[in-house]
Amino acid sequence: MDTLLLMLICGGGYLIAYHTYGRFLARKIFKLNKDAPVPSVELQDGIDYVPARKGIIFGHHYTSIAGTGPIVGPAIGIIWGWLPAILWVFLGSIFMGAVHDFGALVVSMRNEGKSISEAAAKYINTRVRFIFFAVVFLSLLIVIAIFGVVIAAVFTRFPSAVVPVWLQIPIAMALGYAVYKRGASIPVATAIAVVGMYLCIAVGGWLPIKLGTAFGMPSTGLWVIVLLIYAWVASTLPVTMLLQPRDYINAWQLFIAMGLLVGGTVVASLSGNLPLVAPAINSELPANTPPIWPFMFVIIACGAISGFHSLVASGTSPKQIAKEPDCHFVGYGSMVLESFLAVLVIICVGAGVAMAVRLPDETVLTGHAAWQHYYSTWIGAKGLSDKIAPVVLGAANMMGTIGVSETVGITLMGVFIASFAGTTLDTSVRIQRYVVSELANDLRISFLANRWTATTFVVVTAAGLAFATGADGKGAMVLWPLFGTANQLLAALALLVVTLYLKGKGGRKFVVAAVPCFIMLVITNWAMVRNEMIFVRNQNWLLVTIGATIFSLALWMTIEALMTFRRAKRGL
Repeated sequence: MDTLLLMLICGGGYLIAYHTYGRFLARKIFKLNKDAPVPSVELQDGIDYVPARKGIIFGHHYTSIAGTGPIVGPAIGIIWGWLPAILWVFLGSIFMGAVHDFGALVVSMRNEGKSISEAAAKYINTRVRFIFFAVVFLSLLIVIAIFGVVIAAVFTRFPSAVVPVWLQIPIAMALGYAVYKRGASIPVATAIAVVGMYLCIAVGGWLPIKLGTAFGMPSTGLWVIVLLIYAWVASTLPVTMLLQPRDYINAWQLFIAMGLLVGGTVVASLSGNLPLVAPAINSELPANTPPIWPFMFVIIACGAISGFHSLVASGTSPKQIAKEPDCHFVGYGSMVLESFLAVLVIICVGAGVAMAVRLPDETVLTGHAAWQHYYSTWIGAKGLSDKIAPVVLGAANMMGTIGVSETVGITLMGVFIASFAGTTLDTSVRIQRYVVSELANDLRISFLANRWTATTFVVVTAAGLAFATGADGKGAMVLWPLFGTANQLLAALALLVVTLYLKGKGGRKFVVAAVPCFIMLVITNWAMVRNEMIFVRNQNWLLVTIGATIFSLALWMTIEALMTFRRAKRGL
């Protein structure tokens, strides 16, 4: 199938879905009201609750949910074939992922911007608050602990990305100060910030930085410490000082990168240099590749549906949205745009790498041989650098057709991936702080509800996990095999809460959330059982124990929710 046609069909489909199904959800299902009170105004505190313009909060929300998920997931998932990967990303995002994000955002906004855990307590019962808290806390703990390693890996592979990523911080703070303190024009301030950001990328190309060892710690361990200290500071600052403006300019970085990839796809396709060499359905899978059912639907998460999104949608974003109708653009719109990014990644790894792969001995592979260089073995078992390598190379090849040199293209993608990992780290620490503070308030543990104490608890526990296995800071990798299923289980549970919320509104509105909820419960629990069998076979009793605990808690919450649903149906 022509690569350009594939991109145009998917891109056009997302636009149609946003203006039809998305609008249906906004007007008929959730009935967004521009005059309804919103938490950002009612509870405005200048720290977390701050009303923001629709475009700015879209940038924050989009970069927070995206991270590296829509990059790594599709890069692995294409091993089963580009057709199932595209279908899951396209249909899953429109009818499941966007409903999940949109629904969680609206439910949170109508409950003082509180987390999905608190909403579960309200719409199911108070017992499930602690079940949800356990799943959410563990998921965020793994994300926070491991994203330091993710960024360290990117910095090691792309040392030219170090300077521009760190210089984004003062640029973002200057942007926030100019807009909120000096009343600067947003378009002008944005243009200056984006130009400054790309100048920093040029500086990074001239000044690559490689971090060595110190105090007996390798570079990864040092980076984890530095990043956790930074995340503590970022999480306690007012959201308009750093988090929001940094995510906003990172969003522009993404828009530009996506524009370059779209341009590269058009030019390369019209010149006949971008055929899809990945098989539509791969019938010759490498050894150790797990079966497509159910694992593709767990591995490809963020591009289709991801439980982490519900944490952002009930964490930082609902505290900044100024009007209810903005939820359509922020909640539904950001999900389908993220899915389009996943489509571009599939094109990069399914077609872009085929343009040229240069081996260390200067041999150049093209066509299907180039694709096989990365996918002749199970890519899911490789390290992060090996997982993102085909994405970066494919993107650089495609950008090369519109005049971007390979060196610049690789640097752009390195900065892009590291920046997005950084925004995910920032947001995750702040969301975990919200979760800890809410539970502390519920339990009346006043000292832990304080934002400085709560943030310290979050960072210390993450550091404890990161360094549990040694000075390299890779301790969270021990639990990483659980994250995929735990993340998708979280999506199913969030949809369960949205279903019960809509059930309380009467009629059959709840069906839009109930159907994807049922699908995700079946697929995720199937994957969890298969994983447990693998853990038992490998005698990995830590993962067996934690996995079984998460599975049991989710089953308990599902039963509680079904009982609540039946009582509501009977009118009790």
